[in-house]
Amino acid sequence: MTGQTVDAARRALTARFKSGSVESAELDARTLAGAVLGLDLTGLISAAGRRLSADESTRLEDFARRRLGGEPVARILGAREFWGLRLTLSAATLVPRPDTETVVELALEMLRAGPAPDRQLRIADLGTGSGAILLALLSELPRAHGVGTDISRDALQTARSNAVDLGLADRATFIACDYAADLAGPFDLMVSNPPYIRSADIAGLAVEVRDFDPPGALDGGRDGLDAYRALIPQAARLLAPQGALVVEVGQGQHDDVRELMMAAGLAPEGPARADLAGIRRAVGGRKKPS
Repeated sequence: MTGQTVDAARRALTARFKSGSVESAELDARTLAGAVLGLDLTGLISAAGRRLSADESTRLEDFARRRLGGEPVARILGAREFWGLRLTLSAATLVPRPDTETVVELALEMLRAGPAPDRQLRIADLGTGSGAILLALLSELPRAHGVGTDISRDALQTARSNAVDLGLADRATFIACDYAADLAGPFDLMVSNPPYIRSADIAGLAVEVRDFDPPGALDGGRDGLDAYRALIPQAARLLAPQGALVVEVGQGQHDDVRELMMAAGLAPEGPARADLAGIRRAVGGRKKPS
């Protein structure tokens, strides 16, 4: 790529990605070229005739090889946008996906339908990873304070760093534990995007997920429900009266998770929230008044 113009390099990269069956080949090529050159789309257009330096060509070729090997763009760049927030990633965290924004949407809806929604709220994000859900909620709820838990200390370090970068560190605490095992209530809202892939289905996942997301954040056990069996009873004990629990679920799991909520004394609230593909993705339950 050395000596190529920006436009020629971007077009050549798009063609390679298409030949390699990379989805969104044009977008990925534009994003990676922009990252190497420090340019947004407008900048890439303006600089179309500029020639790449040797260092820029080397970096872009490295990015190209990694993408053709199945590594997601977010992993290559080490960051992903979620809920309009730029989040740094690490090997210990999932790449936040748009599907998970349904959890934030439903959580906000349930909070606003609950008692005194403008009061100071206490939130817990169980298995927080990069901190995506917790930090999105804190960005929308300026009087709320939250705690994120994870069994991975590396993930917690990433989440803390994101809280600092987003100016939310004064309202976010992070604790190493298994879901809510070491927390003390009450909480007004608890959220989670736990592992929910059936163990037998892991091998058949897309390369971008199977080979690059942390296995412990994917594997939900034989039927994909192990995490819910652990965290739902914990949450039910720690929620304040009329407090809400919202969890992300896999395709076809919403009814099973609603049953686990009811067994723990939580009342399912409304239909499960669907993602853009129509999959019922976020399930909410509310603790009964005392």
